[in-house]
Amino acid sequence: MQFCFNWDHVSAIAGLHRTGFCFRLYDGSVNGERALEFLKALKRHLRRPLLILWDGAKPHRSRMVRDYVDSTDGQIVVERLPAYAPELNPVEYLWAWLKRHALANYCPDSLTELHHGARAKLKSAQRRSSIVAACWSQAELF
Repeated sequence: MQFCFNWDHVSAIAGLHRTGFCFRLYDGSVNGERALEFLKALKRHLRRPLLILWDGAKPHRSRMVRDYVDSTDGQIVVERLPAYAPELNPVEYLWAWLKRHALANYCPDSLTELHHGARAKLKSAQRRSSIVAACWSQAELF
């Protein structure tokens, strides 16, 4: 048996609100530019002030993200979750659901197939309010 390990990957970023979520998938890693693009898209889509609860990941702390948040005159406020506390982050429960349930035993032949499969499952989850409610409930933030 021969294994071909390639370290290409699909990354995701998401924002949960009380009744749903928005997401984006990327080939490769989420960097500061992609985090900034996502914040701008969230602001356009939701059209209301945003409170962003973020962990301390490097893209979330990038200079361009900080400068953009500062330029929104309070329309976007960022609060950091405590270090080493992924259990407080409701998005972590969305990723757990995706990996352990929606894509469990899924073995795509390519990154493109993985990208499409993950997108389809996340789109499906957007129509299931019980998944979003469970993410918030497990995080115990409210």
